Amino acid sequence: MSNPAQDDISPGMVLLLAAATGLIVANLYYAQTLVGPISAATGLSPQAAGLIVTLTQIGYTLGLLFVVPLGDLLENRRLIVAGLLFTSAMLVLAAFSTSAWMFLSAALGIGLGSVAAQIIVPFAAHLSKEATRGHTVGKVVSGLLLGIMLARPAASLIADASNWHVVFGGAAVLVLAVALVLRAKLPLRVPTATISYAALMASLWHLFLRTPVLRRRAAYHAGLFGSFSLFWTVTPLMLAGPQFHLSQTGIAVFALVGMAGAVASPVAGRLADAGHTLMATAAALALGVVGFALPMVAPDSRNVALAMLVIASIVLDMGVAANLVLGQRAIFSLGAEVRSRLNGVYFALFFAGGALGSALGGWMYATHGWHAALLTGMAFPGLALLYWLTEYAAHSSALNAEMKV
Repeated sequence: MSNPAQDDISPGMVLLLAAATGLIVANLYYAQTLVGPISAATGLSPQAAGLIVTLTQIGYTLGLLFVVPLGDLLENRRLIVAGLLFTSAMLVLAAFSTSAWMFLSAALGIGLGSVAAQIIVPFAAHLSKEATRGHTVGKVVSGLLLGIMLARPAASLIADASNWHVVFGGAAVLVLAVALVLRAKLPLRVPTATISYAALMASLWHLFLRTPVLRRRAAYHAGLFGSFSLFWTVTPLMLAGPQFHLSQTGIAVFALVGMAGAVASPVAGRLADAGHTLMATAAALALGVVGFALPMVAPDSRNVALAMLVIASIVLDMGVAANLVLGQRAIFSLGAEVRSRLNGVYFALFFAGGALGSALGGWMYATHGWHAALLTGMAFPGLALLYWLTEYAAHSSALNAEMKV
């Protein structure tokens, strides 16, 4: 835990960390609205197009499990900068890819290196006072989510004006610039842990087994993030299809509107600091279900159907943004000495849900159509909400027992 007498993190540092995480995590999402042109250029079949997103998420999951825990062992600034230099190199490979295997290899590497963002988030928690930690994490995660949401429209607009190769080349330059700024501005943070890397990795399984909060929060967000990844894998394909006929610019505008959902992050942080995590989680999961229900009741009118889809994207993004902050606030309260490992396991587990969602969504859409994909997406937060009911029941039982005493 942080020292109560320490100075709180400065607003300027919060802004820097929020911007950095946004620019880093954006690399995972540039390809989402470019699945069509990348598949056509590299020879991927429609059924395999989901691999463009899935391989990036698999790389990210591997990085979360094997790289992020090093934040509890190695000097954090050096670890972050090294990850960003590797990411920049992988983005260059993606930019010059001319075949499926080259791009998918680059996608895996981009995911692996971009976990630097998840070393930065615990860094922000470490620099914050306990009383403001949720609010600080909420602001940094807002930057992260804005990066995710801006990545899609930015990629579409740039690809429309030039081509998808330019998107990844430009991203390589941006990431290199972020690495240089963080190298100059971040304070040193040397963890106190003295265990070996093998012992560090072995501790991940013990943390998972002995930390019920971690398991529960990861399950909740795996449901929401699986639906989020599914939505943003299949929706651009639907928007470019015969019903809507949107160009890459049109898809960019659609994705840009969805970023309004990021406003839920700081609100969720304040609710968590005030002790309302349980009910706020239910609301976030319910928003995920509603986000997939809305497009299913859309009328035949193209404009109304498109408006419903826009609202659905905002609602879904709000649920994801809020639940991510609620989860991180909960696990960051468990102890500074294991914070990077907890964050790594948490993200790895729910990104596995995201990889499943994007792969399953792409396959469902190609083989069974739009409505089947929507039902599949709804099932992810629906199952998480059923699991939440067990926590609510246990909480209610505990309260009743206290009242009887």
